[in-house]
Amino acid sequence: MTQPTKTGEHAKDPNWEKAYPEGFRARRALNWGALGLLYTTFYMCRYNLSIANKPISDEFGFSRAQMGQIITAALLAYACGQIINGLLTDRIGGKKAMLIGAAGTIVMNLLFGAASFAGMLGLFIAIRGIDGYLQAFGAPGMVKINAAWFQHKERGRFSGIFGFMINAGRVGIFTLGPALLAGFTLLGLVSIPPLHWRWLFWAPSLICATVACAMALVAKETPEEAGYYCIPSDEGMNGITSTLGDAIRVIASNRLVWITACAYACTGAVRQAVDQWFPRYMQELYSVDLKSAQFKFLAFLIPVVASTGSLLTGYVSDLLFNARRAPVACILYFLETLVILGAAQFHSASAAIVFLILISFTANSTHSVLGSAAPMDLGGRKRTGFALGLIDSFQYFGGSLAGYFLGKLLDQDFGHYFYFMAPFGAVGGLLMLVMWKKEAASLAAK
Repeated sequence: MTQPTKTGEHAKDPNWEKAYPEGFRARRALNWGALGLLYTTFYMCRYNLSIANKPISDEFGFSRAQMGQIITAALLAYACGQIINGLLTDRIGGKKAMLIGAAGTIVMNLLFGAASFAGMLGLFIAIRGIDGYLQAFGAPGMVKINAAWFQHKERGRFSGIFGFMINAGRVGIFTLGPALLAGFTLLGLVSIPPLHWRWLFWAPSLICATVACAMALVAKETPEEAGYYCIPSDEGMNGITSTLGDAIRVIASNRLVWITACAYACTGAVRQAVDQWFPRYMQELYSVDLKSAQFKFLAFLIPVVASTGSLLTGYVSDLLFNARRAPVACILYFLETLVILGAAQFHSASAAIVFLILISFTANSTHSVLGSAAPMDLGGRKRTGFALGLIDSFQYFGGSLAGYFLGKLLDQDFGHYFYFMAPFGAVGGLLMLVMWKKEAASLAAK
């Protein structure tokens, strides 16, 4: 076994990445696979509501604004949970945080399905709000662990993989959900009849429970726990902290954290507007059935192009911009604004499909690079949980506007859909332009 060495010993070595001990990369991949797969199931337990939106509304006579209240409750609770749970994650560790989140979302999704027998709006809001808070243990937990396993100049690539796992969950529920509602044949042997929408919440819970058990057995918090002590670092002693108060002081006083957080709020508003409402938008405005080839094509391509954007953005920021996130995000925000404004000018199902796919590409590209790589860069190995929690909370504060507020606008006219998103793309671009200039000035001063 290689003997321990001081963290950061290889920080100035240009060949530090080649110094990984034998077997480390394979063990890291196994660790990341277990964590990523569990987080994938978190998303299956989160985006099931977008498939169930219209069936719930039809069954109980809820308006779009009332369905938006359920969405907003979950997103606001998630946002608050990110700040609180980010701090807790730095104290209890990423693995425990992820398992708490998994147990919570399993129970809450089971209860949400059972609440269908009561049909009370307040009960749906309360359950989904608690679920939102508990799911907020997931991202800080996963990013906390991976900050220990990935070095600074690898984290853009990690963020791309992070985005891929998120979108795998969306593909999963957008495939499983319509199949549960329409009925399907399992392995060509067992015929499953059409099921009530409550199974959109029960089935993902069972999948999440299975994967959580596997993650608990496989994942390790740090390379040291897996037996790898002499791991090179390209961030030196960045991020070492001794107290909770110090973590709050260092992260909360960093202007770049707040600029990133505000830009990320813009990402959240656009991303949630697409993810929470596109099934109902296509159903009600263009009469696209969830079982149709058109919807299946859209539901498959939205997460696929989102994953592609996440992967490309991560590599581009690492390899072409020397691990700087702001230039890439700035370009993407302004491109997103142009795409959204273009989408508002066309009125057909085919045009809507194309533009929703393009918006998903840009929104999820900024989501991955600002939501995982940037917090690890700003927080370092020891403060990643809080940095991630603070920044990611703003995404969901922004995203909460795509719940009740957007639902209220859609009750008036679906023509407001794309115009709601456009200002957020523009503001996000301006904020990243400011950060880009600050980064350039900082580099010039060195």
